[in-house]
Amino acid sequence: MKTQENHPEPSNPLGIDGVEFIEYATAEPLALGAVLETMGFVQVGRHRSREVVLYRQGDMNVVVNADADSWSSTDAEHGATSLTAIALRVRNAGEAYQHALDRGAWAIPTRAGAMELNIPGVHGAGDSVIYFVERYPDFSIYDVDFKLADAARAHPPALAGLHFFGVVQAIRRDRSAEWIDFYQQLMNFQPLPSGTGFGILPRGTMLASPCGKFCLQLVEPPEGTDDVHWDEELIRVGFGTPDVASAMALLAERGVTFVDRPPVQPSEKGALTQMFRGSVNFELVASPALN
Repeated sequence: MKTQENHPEPSNPLGIDGVEFIEYATAEPLALGAVLETMGFVQVGRHRSREVVLYRQGDMNVVVNADADSWSSTDAEHGATSLTAIALRVRNAGEAYQHALDRGAWAIPTRAGAMELNIPGVHGAGDSVIYFVERYPDFSIYDVDFKLADAARAHPPALAGLHFFGVVQAIRRDRSAEWIDFYQQLMNFQPLPSGTGFGILPRGTMLASPCGKFCLQLVEPPEGTDDVHWDEELIRVGFGTPDVASAMALLAERGVTFVDRPPVQPSEKGALTQMFRGSVNFELVASPALN
């Protein structure tokens, strides 16, 4: 009889099931929307009462928030574009929220107005928020707060198999252990072995979600850059694709340009888009192992 090893499934106390949406706060929603459209996203909805727009492709949702009254990011208030929130799909949003609070997370004040859905969330890096969303398989959060496009346009296919691979977070020097503990205690993210890297920017500590569907990358400032200003914040979204070269070709046809100079040169492992207005870029990552 063939030997069978016992490898228990990673603990997933919150029933995390991937990323529901990521959110940008911006004073330039049309410009950012145009950038997202070159990346294959389609505008599929507008908020019923706020200046907030929903973009989608495949299973990915991106919220562009130009409602200054709801911003918590000081960068956004000064006209920049900031990555301000990650919403996680969970089994029960209320239970996930309480679980996080019980383990030391800081609650954020509710921002829901009249006739709006209240999405529970806690403070993340810098001014960012981690939301917990349970309404995603059938009836969704967007059915409440957004005026959605017709069914034929509401679910555009993903370009080149793009999907959320992960989010990169800048942290201050020697703070990796604290942030690893934060994500382990709250949601049972687990650090991958030292030296594990994906894409063309492997520097940093990789944390895998308990559902195995996405990663977080913690990046400290490089050595010898003590005079460089380095905030703790979310800085970049990574999109997984089964074929980086094919994805690059399709995106290039749509007007996306990629960084092509040492040490950040495209390869079969990944590619990095040029920076938009000094604050937004995206990473392509070959990711068959995590999806």
